Amino acid sequence: MSKAATGKKGFWRRLGDFLDGTRRFLVNAVFLLLLVALGFALFAKGPQLPEQFALDIQLRGLVVDQLSPVDPLTQIIDGEAVAETRLNDMIKAIDRGAADDRVSLLLLSLEELDHIGMSKASELAAAVERFKASGKPVVASSISYDQDSYLVASQADEVYLDAMGGVVIEGFGLYRNYFRSALDKLGVNIHVFRVGEFKSAMEPLMRDSMSEEAKEANHAWLGQLWAAYTEQVSANRGIKKDAVDNYVNQIDKVMAKHKGNLAAAAMSRQLVDALSNRREWREHMIGRVGANDDGEFNRVKHLDYLSLSDEHEPLVGDAVGILVAQGTIVDGEVTGNGIGGESFSELVRRAHEDDSIKSVVLRIDSGGGSAFASEQIRQELLALKKSGKPLVVSMGSAAASGGYWIAANADEIWATPATITGSIGIFGAFPTIEQSLAKLGITTDGIATTEIAGGLRPDRPLNPVVKRALQSGIEHGYRQFLSIVAQGRDMLPEQVDKIAQGRVWTGADAKHLGLVDQLGGLDDAVAAAANLAGMSEYRKKWVEPALPPMQALVAHLLESTGLKAGLAARSSLPQRWWQPLGRQIQAFLQLRDPTGLYAFCAECSAP
Repeated sequence: MSKAATGKKGFWRRLGDFLDGTRRFLVNAVFLLLLVALGFALFAKGPQLPEQFALDIQLRGLVVDQLSPVDPLTQIIDGEAVAETRLNDMIKAIDRGAADDRVSLLLLSLEELDHIGMSKASELAAAVERFKASGKPVVASSISYDQDSYLVASQADEVYLDAMGGVVIEGFGLYRNYFRSALDKLGVNIHVFRVGEFKSAMEPLMRDSMSEEAKEANHAWLGQLWAAYTEQVSANRGIKKDAVDNYVNQIDKVMAKHKGNLAAAAMSRQLVDALSNRREWREHMIGRVGANDDGEFNRVKHLDYLSLSDEHEPLVGDAVGILVAQGTIVDGEVTGNGIGGESFSELVRRAHEDDSIKSVVLRIDSGGGSAFASEQIRQELLALKKSGKPLVVSMGSAAASGGYWIAANADEIWATPATITGSIGIFGAFPTIEQSLAKLGITTDGIATTEIAGGLRPDRPLNPVVKRALQSGIEHGYRQFLSIVAQGRDMLPEQVDKIAQGRVWTGADAKHLGLVDQLGGLDDAVAAAANLAGMSEYRKKWVEPALPPMQALVAHLLESTGLKAGLAARSSLPQRWWQPLGRQIQAFLQLRDPTGLYAFCAECSAP
C-alpha cells in the first residue's frame, strides 16, 4: 500500500475518532445538564398550594385508562405530551380535593376535551357526586360544549358558557363508508369468512349499505345509550325528560327564535346557567377564590395538585394489581398503543410473580382483534388464577369480541351500563386481484401437484377447496369462542350462541344476559378484587410496561419533583367526523394474526 493511501486511511480514521469522541462528549454533557436541572428541581423549594383555590380538572384530548407510552426525555425536549387525560388521575384528584379545606370549588375545564364516552363519563360523574357530598360547589366552563363535554358539564351545579359559544348535541349515529361497488370497478374480490348473523365488521367490503341485521342490532344499543344520555342530562339539569330530544330535533326552530344565537338558545332551554365573556368569567372567579400575583384567579390544575398535595400512596404492603388492556389486540410485541399477545402476556406474568399483588383487576378498553393473541393472553390469565390470585375484570368503554374473549374466565366481570360488550363472533378475509390484473392484460398460469398448491395466491381466483377449508376454520374458531364463554360464565354453548352471533350489547343488557356480573366502575372492581382476596387494607399497584433504565430514571425524577405535572398535555383540534373514522381505519390496519382469525368489533369506535 502506498504512503498516500496509508495517509488517507489514517486521516479518515482520525476523523472518525474525532467525530465519535465529539458525539460522546455532547451526549454526556446533555445528560449531565439534565441531572443538574433535575437535581435543582428535586432539592429546591417547589411551588406551594394557595390557601384557597379552585381545583381545575382539565379534560384534554382523549380520556383514557392508561396514557400512551411517551419517552420522558423527548417530553422534556419538546415540552409536550400526548393529548390524553388519564381517568384515574382526575378521579384521584377529585376525591382528594373533597377532603382538602384549601379547595373551595371544583372546576371542570372542558374546552379541549375530544372524547370521553358515556362509560368513562359515568365513572367521573360518580367522583363528582362524592365531591358534591362535601358541600362544595362544582362549576363547569367552556367556550362551547359538544355532546361529550356537555354530558360531563351537566354534572356541575353551575354551567358557564361563553356568550359566543353554544351547546351542540346531535345524538348517536353509526355511519360507515361502503366499498363493494368501488372494489368491483377495481376488479378486487374480497372473500369474507365469518360466523354470526350480526358480525358486521366486514360489511363495508361486502355491501354498499348496512344490512338489515346490522341496523336492527345497532339501533337497539344506540337507542339505549341515547335514552340513557337524555335521562342523565335531564336529571342533572332538572329539566323535562324530552327537553334534550326537543332541543336536538328542533334546533333549527330553536335557533331561529333566537336569531341564530346558539348560546342564547342553550340558555333559554336551561342547558346552561350563565353566559359570559372571558373577562367577566375571570372577574367572577376572582370573586370566589381570590387572585394570584399575575391577576388571575387562584386555580390549581389537577395534575399539579396531585404532585403538590401532601397525600402520598404507600409503596409497600398488600396490593390489588391493575392491568390495563387498551386498544386493538394484535399478535407479538406492542410498544405503543395496542395490546400485544407477547407484551401483554409478559405484564400478566409480572402480576402473577409479584408476591405483593394478592388479586388482579384487568381493565379492558378494547374492541378485540387477533383471536390468536386473545387466546395467548387468556392462557396467561388462567395461569394467574390457578396460582390462587382472584381475577376481576373491569370493562371500560368497550370490552367486545377479543376484548370479551380475554374477560370470559374472570372470577367477576364488572361493566358500566354504557359499556359496549359482546360481539362474540369470528371473521377472516382474503382478497384476490386476478380481475384487476386482467384489466391490465396480466394473466397467471402454471401447474401444480395438488388441488390447492398456489391456492392462496392473490393473483388467482380463490380455490373452492381452500375456500371451504377457510370457512371450516372460521366455524371452528367460533365454536372455540362459544366454549370459552360457556366455561367462564357457567353456561351451555347453545345458550351462549343465542346471545352471541356477533351481536353487540350494552353493559346493562349484558348483565341481564349473564355476560356481566355487576354494574360499576374501576373502583368497584378493585374493591371486589380485594374482597375476594380477603384484604381489608390494600393499595393499588398499576402493572405497566417497563421503561428502559435511563427513561425509567428520568420518569421517576419527573414524578418525584412534580415536573411531570408541569409538562401539560398539549391541546388538540376539536373532534370532527373524520377522527372516529381515522381511529377505526387505524384499528383495521393494526390487525394481525398468524392464523388469519379475528375477533374484532367494528362498532366499538362509536359512543
